[in-house]
Amino acid sequence: MRANKNPNPYDRGRPGLPVVEPLASVNASANTITHAAGHKNMQQLIQLRWIAVVGQITTIATASILLGVQLPMPAMLNVLACLIAFNVASILRWQENQVVSNSELLLALTVDVASLTAQLYLSGGATNPFVFLYLLHVILGAVLLETWSTWTIVIVTGACIAGLALFSEPLPLPQDHALGIFSLYVQGMLICFILDAALLVIFITRITQNMRSSAAKLADLHQRAAEEEHIVRMGLLASGAAHELGTPLATLAVILGDWKHMPEFKGNPVLLEEISEMQTQLQRCKSIVSGILLSAGETRGESSAATTINTFLDEVVAEWRVGRPVAAFEFENSIAPDHPVVSDSTLKQMICNVLDNALEASPAWLRMETSIEGDTLVLQVTDKGAGFDPSILAQFGKPYNSSKGRPGGGLGLFLVVNVARTLGGEVTATNLSQGGAMVRLTLPLAAIEIKSEQQ
Repeated sequence: MRANKNPNPYDRGRPGLPVVEPLASVNASANTITHAAGHKNMQQLIQLRWIAVVGQITTIATASILLGVQLPMPAMLNVLACLIAFNVASILRWQENQVVSNSELLLALTVDVASLTAQLYLSGGATNPFVFLYLLHVILGAVLLETWSTWTIVIVTGACIAGLALFSEPLPLPQDHALGIFSLYVQGMLICFILDAALLVIFITRITQNMRSSAAKLADLHQRAAEEEHIVRMGLLASGAAHELGTPLATLAVILGDWKHMPEFKGNPVLLEEISEMQTQLQRCKSIVSGILLSAGETRGESSAATTINTFLDEVVAEWRVGRPVAAFEFENSIAPDHPVVSDSTLKQMICNVLDNALEASPAWLRMETSIEGDTLVLQVTDKGAGFDPSILAQFGKPYNSSKGRPGGGLGLFLVVNVARTLGGEVTATNLSQGGAMVRLTLPLAAIEIKSEQQ
């Protein structure tokens, strides 16, 4: 693959234009998605920690004020203050750093376990019904952490429960287990169960949604990587074919030039006209070959040049009209003021592919509208054909997604979509209610515009 030679058809040593390496950018995007999921999960732990702070304050106040339980208030409030300070520090830390590692998630859960252990030690130890909150941390660890980290949490929580049973002192509460639901211990267990269950449902659901969203984005990126690899292979094949065609085309050009000066042909105006037409078509073939090599980074003709968006579009339309059997073509350019841009054969070919596709569907009438919306170049191509089949629209831009029933069908729009995506734009297609279809192409001006300081 020649990704390192010329990874982006829009960067050939010109300053100011973005350099994009498709497969490398996909890998970077995958890492970004993974980091984003870890950051969201850390945010969930921060929210859960605030709930724990509120729950501890409520429980301490209820036990000491309403139930008259004697608790070591200063020590418990100190633990609570440390937990609040850690959460504030976590908020500040993860606002600046979006990358969250497995070790950092493990540390956060370990701090939560330590805080819970300290509060339980000061309020009855293993006899406190809220000891079952350890299960919440174990389950969260199983969802968020790697396998070894999850077992670490299991060992830590098990050791904490054993330590509470060995070293803590039970609270002086009445032994009223026979009262059933009216027993303070049973009521505490019921509250602990409801709290455990509610928090697990809420946060496991959120974390699962984060993971599903990340998995969907990663699947999309893998599909994109496969498509871009397919484009690279197609580019290599096209470049090789262009190289092979160069010699026979040159030979034909020499032969036609000789024929034109031979007496047998000079005296026959009809044959001379046909030879001239053959030379015109041959020159067009050579231009196409040069364009293929130019897009592949092997420039045979002139390199890309500075121009303006209106001049570029006028040239594309004028060149496209030549040799196309379109009965009526409307071109409405609403771009004002003009913008300095870089003319490039790949961008030109992308626009021509959209027009060619529309022409096949609607040979009698086409319309192209161009405008600037904010910082975005917008091109809309409308036709009066039969429109896109719903199955084609659902897979729009996928390779070989075509109703034309011929080999290679659908590759034109596939390349259009991928070139636009490489530049940060997008291509959409819709069927019109009055008949026909519209393809809308949007590109950020920054991808092709020449900045004033670089002119």
